[in-house]
Amino acid sequence: MNLQDNSAEIFALMKEKLYTPVVGDILDQMGFRHQFLPHSIKPLAAMVPSQLMGAVSGEENRLKVAGFACTVLENDIYDAPAKPFGYLTEALDQLKKDEVYIATGAHHSALWGELLTAAARARGAAGAVLDGFSRDTPQVLSQNFPVFCSATWAQDSSVRTYVCDYRCPIEIGQVTVHSGDIVFGDIDGVLIIPRDIADEVFARSLEKAAGEKKVRAAIESGMSATQAFAEFGIL
Repeated sequence: MNLQDNSAEIFALMKEKLYTPVVGDILDQMGFRHQFLPHSIKPLAAMVPSQLMGAVSGEENRLKVAGFACTVLENDIYDAPAKPFGYLTEALDQLKKDEVYIATGAHHSALWGELLTAAARARGAAGAVLDGFSRDTPQVLSQNFPVFCSATWAQDSSVRTYVCDYRCPIEIGQVTVHSGDIVFGDIDGVLIIPRDIADEVFARSLEKAAGEKKVRAAIESGMSATQAFAEFGIL
């Protein structure tokens, strides 16, 4: 199964069968050792007190995201721009099915909220990953759309943030992200899989995930950790 012909099925399998630790381990083994975004970027749904989650939970509050990166570059500004929000609406309107809106570059206001969520969902996007803040938290969660961010903050972006480009290379923490790379996130963080190695990473990750289940079963049946590692090569 390859990504070019089976992307929807692969992304569904990633969310069902895989988790970021096992994919990150495979990337390490392949020599790609700087693929995790900063640890502060987590699922918005995981940041919310359980009392609020109950009030907005709807069908589901997704804690995983998988899709193609649609990169967005923003700037902090210090006065209202001639073009409000810069190219934000254009970036939203050109989103494609199974893409993840992934943005960085501005940190003085929220980069995401209720109406951006509605726009992305209407385009069939897979989620949003922000190197920064989200707001309108109950309204975002009620739409059952995966949003990952560093925190919540209500400060508006209209006079503070300018989207200057999209589908361009961006850098978040230690990771360079290109449009079309694979974004995969869960409760343990978000990582980026370079597009040209994605098929191999996917196949090897599925194999490792299955192997980890065997190791756990062996340990739970009485095998020592040392014996398990010697037999399976997984720990």
